[in-house]
Order: sequence, then C-alpha cells, then structure tokens
Amino acid sequence: MYQAIRTSSSRFLTIREQRYHVRRWGEYRPGSVPLVLLHGWMDVSASFQFVVDALSQQRFIIAPDWRGFGLTRPLGAGQDPTDYGPVDHYVSPAEYLADLDFLLDALDAELGRDSGAAIDLVGHSMGGNTAMIYAGVRPGRVRRLVNLEGFGLPATRPAQAARRYANWIDQLKALERGELALQQYDSLEGVAQRLIKTNPRLDAAKAHWLAQHWSARNEAGRWQILGDAAHKVVSALLYRADEAQAIWRCIQAPTLMVEASDDSLARWFKQGEYTLDEFHQRLTAVPDCRRARVEDAGHMLHHDQPAAVAQLIEEFLD
Repeated sequence: MYQAIRTSSSRFLTIREQRYHVRRWGEYRPGSVPLVLLHGWMDVSASFQFVVDALSQQRFIIAPDWRGFGLTRPLGAGQDPTDYGPVDHYVSPAEYLADLDFLLDALDAELGRDSGAAIDLVGHSMGGNTAMIYAGVRPGRVRRLVNLEGFGLPATRPAQAARRYANWIDQLKALERGELALQQYDSLEGVAQRLIKTNPRLDAAKAHWLAQHWSARNEAGRWQILGDAAHKVVSALLYRADEAQAIWRCIQAPTLMVEASDDSLARWFKQGEYTLDEFHQRLTAVPDCRRARVEDAGHMLHHDQPAAVAQLIEEFLD
C-alpha cells in the first residue's frame, strides 16, 4: 500500500448544520497564506495526498470533505458512517459556496488571521468549478486560483427548463425508492479494483490507499462509497454559462487552468454538445488566466501525475 510522506490530521467544525471534516497538513506560520484544496464529485479530501507528498516546500494546507461526502455529516446523523441524513434532499451547488465561506471564517478565527484574509485556492473538477465561482463572488479572498479539470457544464436554453424540473422531481422519487443507491463492495479490495477500473492509470498501491478513505463499512458489513446518493439527482436549475462567465469576470486572482492530455469533455458529452474549444472560449472571461497541460493523464490528473501537478501549483503560487 502507498505510504503517505506527509501525514494529515483531522478536525471537525460545526458549519451550517454540518459536522464538517477538514483534513490538515503542516503547521500554520503567522503571515503565510494557507492553501485550500477542494475535491471533486464523488471524491474526498484525501484524494490530494499524492500531490501534497510531491510538493517540494512545507505548506499549511487544509482540505474539507464537502457536505454529503467523506466524513462530513449533518448534525444528529446516525452512527452508520455511510448515513448522510434524509434521502429526500438535494444539495444545490450554491451550498458549497456558502460552506466554503463559513469554513474560511472559522479558519481565520482559529489562526488569528484578519477576517476575510486571502488564501490560495485549488479545486479539482466540481471543486474547480466551485473555486472559480467563489473567486468571482469573493474576489478579495483569493490570492491565487488553480482549477484542475473544472470545465463547468454545457450551456442550456430556457426552453429546457420544464423538462429539467420534471427530471428533478422524478429523480427525487427514485432516490426515495432507493434506486439511486451507491454500489457496495464485499471488501476494500473490491473498492480498490473499482477505482482502478474507473482510472486504469491508477496503480494498485495508490488504489488500496485511496480505498480506505473513499469508503467505509456500513451497518450491513459491506464497504460503501462515502458519498450521499442525493448527489446523483440532477440539478433543478439550468446551467447558465453566461452567468458563470459574468461571475468569472469579477475574479481578481491570477488563475491557472490545468488540463489533462486526455480530453475529458469528449468522453462525457455527445459530439458537439460541449467541447474543449468551447470551454477555452469561455475562459476568455477570466481577466488573468493562463493554461497548462499535464501529459499522460486523465481527469484524475492529481492521481496520474501528482509530481507534475504539484510542480505546476508550486511554481504558480510562488
């Protein structure tokens, strides 16, 4: 199994009716800028361990488990580590923006920093999308911004709204019936093999290390992914690409967009529905944005090439 070089510690903070799990590496030095890492959909904060180990400098780093993922639980949740509360709810992407802002408030108070002091912000996939929006909503709070494969979604049209609301209601019903439940496994080995199947570049040592953080044994004795099935429910609201760009125009932080050599968008969407060229055109809205590419890597580029990703982050932050 992979051996972590820089071990993390865990803290739990009460934030917006959630018992938020926050992973921390290193010690804070007064006057330094904390590095905050935001994981993606159906992932956990431990996902960044390989990149943290590859950094050449010691930094104070924190990474939360988003609500509905990892070890973060609603207040009053049961003892089952895979229980994320009622199944009739849906987590709006806007909730993550508020959670992050409250989390940074708590961080400032704990570290004795000025309220609203700047951080360096790195997000992967869904976390990258959230980081981009947050940097536009709270521009003074982000010193440097790194987006790892966070492309947003295809543009939508108002005419799609009625069907979207209907799909949302139908999926909420499917969630209540248990039809969107996450897959369960007989062993950690099964979880590791699932990770490798999703990402063939992931070696066995890293897969087994991730499996113990990515899953937990439920009350039935099976290993279950640490994610709320409610995240499978489609958003009730359309994705407004023009709205996202308007927010991006408010970003003040220098921004680095890091892409993998594999074209993730070509895999996820039908031909012509949403392309990398279209995303690059959207990026022109960001006032100070540069792009980088990581070779021999897919969407989980921080697993595939952690040393290359760590070097890009460090050079950009410094």
